[in-house]
Amino acid sequence: MKTWRRNVLSGYSWLMLVFLYLPIAILMLYSFNDSRINAVWSGFTWKWYLSLFDNRQVMAALANSMTIGIISSVLATVLGTAAALAIKHYSLRWRTFVNGLIYLPIVIPEIMMGLALLVLFSQVHMELGKGTLIMAHVTFSMPYVMVIINARLADMGKELEEAAQDLGATPWGTLRHVTLPLIMPGIVAGFLMSFTLSLDDFIISFFVAGPNSTTLPLYIYGLVKRGVSPEVNALSTMLIVCTVLLVIIAELFRRKDSKTITY
Repeated sequence: MKTWRRNVLSGYSWLMLVFLYLPIAILMLYSFNDSRINAVWSGFTWKWYLSLFDNRQVMAALANSMTIGIISSVLATVLGTAAALAIKHYSLRWRTFVNGLIYLPIVIPEIMMGLALLVLFSQVHMELGKGTLIMAHVTFSMPYVMVIINARLADMGKELEEAAQDLGATPWGTLRHVTLPLIMPGIVAGFLMSFTLSLDDFIISFFVAGPNSTTLPLYIYGLVKRGVSPEVNALSTMLIVCTVLLVIIAELFRRKDSKTITY
């Protein structure tokens, strides 16, 4: 009976993986198709990837995505790290309350957050563009940074900081020479996760982007409305590969972070 259940669960798991990743694999495969018709395989080619680099609109969207992603990730990492360090020193009651407020953007539907940010920017008469995109991306990325940093701070405990202060270190010296080096892998992982979220975001960006701030996901959406072409497949494949690599690197830093301290 146990063997039968194990086989059923294993088969179900494999079916779910196939269901999730087979469409992505097909998209990536047809990005190398020599024909513009996705239903017919006509041979292997790199021309769709090469044509992307000659497309000024693609390069402009890529530049916007990289600029917005880097700036918003740096801001989200700095603010998220500072907030996590501040919350660490709150009483348990207030810490739980503040964590609940900060983590709320993680569970709120993106379409609701995008609409709320659009209303906010409209009320303050702020022109939609790169500035609003950066602020929106910082808003939804910072809680993810805080989750990673809070987990690291919880594992670290207070013993090392208290030992440094007993030896005469100032609070700033303790932060600079003890706390920050120990949580640095978590900070890097938070930055990479924030950049990945910014690079992939579509729904919130759709609400707060201006006419001259089109990102790669928004550009892909515009292409799909005219039909799925090999250029769309190639661009989507590049975005998927970049996202997977960033997630793998962030996970490696997170694992390194979890093994930094041994008592």
